Amino acid sequence: MMQTASSATDEAAPLASARVQRSNTWRLAIAQALAGANSIVPYAVGGIVGYTLAPAPILATLPLTLFVIGMTLCTLPAGAIAGRYGRRAAFLTGSGAGVLAGLVAVVAVMAGGVTGFWLYCLSTLLGGAYAAVVLSFRFAAADGVAPARKAQALSLVMAGGVAAGVVGPQLVNWTMHLVPEPMYIATFYAQAGVAALCAIILLGVQLPRPDDRVRHGGRPLWIILKQPKFIAAIACGAISYTLMNFLMTAAPLAMHMHGHSTESSNLGLQWHVIAMFAPSFFTGKVIARFGAERVMLVGLVLIGISAAVGLGGMNVSHFWWTLILLGLGWNFGFLGASALVLQCHTDAEKTRVQSVNDFIVFSLMALGSFASGGILSTYGWDTVLWTSFPPLAITLIALVTLMQRERPVN
Repeated sequence: MMQTASSATDEAAPLASARVQRSNTWRLAIAQALAGANSIVPYAVGGIVGYTLAPAPILATLPLTLFVIGMTLCTLPAGAIAGRYGRRAAFLTGSGAGVLAGLVAVVAVMAGGVTGFWLYCLSTLLGGAYAAVVLSFRFAAADGVAPARKAQALSLVMAGGVAAGVVGPQLVNWTMHLVPEPMYIATFYAQAGVAALCAIILLGVQLPRPDDRVRHGGRPLWIILKQPKFIAAIACGAISYTLMNFLMTAAPLAMHMHGHSTESSNLGLQWHVIAMFAPSFFTGKVIARFGAERVMLVGLVLIGISAAVGLGGMNVSHFWWTLILLGLGWNFGFLGASALVLQCHTDAEKTRVQSVNDFIVFSLMALGSFASGGILSTYGWDTVLWTSFPPLAITLIALVTLMQRERPVN
């Protein structure tokens, strides 16, 4: 009889003690909050800094695109480090990149001009590398946890992003005027400090080091990749994250172009990030109750509604509600997809499969991030919103078709 991924995981992975599980969950949730606040900085000011320093307006969101490219390029190396030396080694390597991201941004705004622009691009690339490692916190939370509680553990760590939604935008608001010139220099120093604090907290995470079974065991990757559930997880995770990033990247700059203040866009981003993570306190239970596929479906529908609301007008409230609904949709779509990934691999396969999943998701995200700047500057905010509907509709149809095929026949 063919052994399923979940059963193999049950037999192979020893459970951590309740104390260790609690400690890991709290530390990872706090680290998620700090690192999430850190990652909000480039989204809050990156479009404005890019627009100020870029040699051409079409390049204004290139730094944010490079943030996503950094996530993409570093996902597989981060997975390789975790597979060989353990997840904590990958966490600390990523935190080092986060510290450098803030310090290089300081040098960039001090240099100014075209040189400053390319240095700021390097900063966001490093920030993306940090973010790639941060997103693996959700999978680390499931290590050593009983299969029935994995989705809840994953979800609770992501709930740390609620604090990020409050701290991140306020980190910008509190520091942006501390040193008037050059712009945002105090913010970027704070960005580096937050990443360093995150590294200190991660030192206490207790996760098993990989053995030879984890390094060399498991099925060939192509067999795992062709599973219908894994394909569905990748598709929904990629579209949820790509469209969230596509719209969120353009929104602050669109608000700036329509005369809204930086404080207004930062507050919109704050509620967006809170909406992204606040449902995580119960998303895991919802997934356990109704199944990952149904939760993913709800997430995709909410993303579509968010774009429709944005088409209703250019007032601050329209931007805010678009960002809030977008965050809710991302939560259900991405966490549902992440929970489905956990059903597709054994313990020996986890770091390879999880890093490949994130690599594919972030690769598609990079395309969306770069496209948003060009579409916004050339055609406007409405076109950015309309562009989100075709890929969303295709993914919805594919997911509903898969759910129909998996429905048991009476």
